[in-house]
Amino acid sequence: MTSLNRRQFVTTVVTTSLAICGSRHANAVPTRSPRVDTHLHCFAGKNDARFPYHAQAPYTPEAPATPEHLLKCMDEAGVDFAVVVHPEPYQDDHRYLEHCLAVGGKRLKGTALFFSDRESSLEQLPDLAKRADLIAVRVHAYAPDRLPPFGKPELRRLWQMATDLGLAVQLHFEPRYAPGFEPLIREFRETRVIIDHLGRPFQGTPKEHAVVVNWSRYPNTIMKMASIPSNTSYPHRDIAPVIKQLTDNYGADRMIYGGGFGADATGETYRAAFERAASLLGHLTEAERAKILGGNAIRLFGFAA
Repeated sequence: MTSLNRRQFVTTVVTTSLAICGSRHANAVPTRSPRVDTHLHCFAGKNDARFPYHAQAPYTPEAPATPEHLLKCMDEAGVDFAVVVHPEPYQDDHRYLEHCLAVGGKRLKGTALFFSDRESSLEQLPDLAKRADLIAVRVHAYAPDRLPPFGKPELRRLWQMATDLGLAVQLHFEPRYAPGFEPLIREFRETRVIIDHLGRPFQGTPKEHAVVVNWSRYPNTIMKMASIPSNTSYPHRDIAPVIKQLTDNYGADRMIYGGGFGADATGETYRAAFERAASLLGHLTEAERAKILGGNAIRLFGFAA
């Protein structure tokens, strides 16, 4: 039997250990960056009497887009978590949102829709926030006949209630209405403000959208990359330069992504939506893209990764 001196013994042990570690590393499953869809709508559809559309609904989708279908698409597309944005057909009746969040468990959170100028609407918010896992209260400003009460105490009260409940304020607006929100963004500096759909750049002039771009100077603002326009549809403008401008101003740490789910979605189409978003962020590093496509949402909204 061949004997080993001390140096030979140590060399053999170290070499063997490195080989084992290298083998384990080679066989390890690479970690995948989380993916989070921060903007989708669910609908029970017109035939579900349990969850009727509101009498003041501006539109009423025929086909259902259920949480069960959402979870199936998420599993097939590799989407870890999602935010159900309560849609206008239900107005401030949140029963279907609560149903969706109950079905989704820890994988889903919600955004609520309330109207600061409607009697008793905001009064429902505190109890809903106790029952449901919410991240934000959403405000619309795009239809001239349904604008929020800019410059009035009612809108400030909505902001204050969201702040007191630890919720963000989520803004969906055409750029021409952006100046009406700015005093409250400035006043409530600790309250997170989520800007939907890139600030709708093609639904206003470049000068109007510049107001939204310049909101990046407020550290509490978060830009959402959602409803990304196609170059093949009106107004046939390239969205890539706008996204580049927004990432330059807001930075990768203050942008999130949402989109791709609907009644007709499949796992394949859902995955393709994320891939298109990633392609529009090609000017960023892989780590920065990972933040926008999921990492930031987990950090900001408390998803359990």
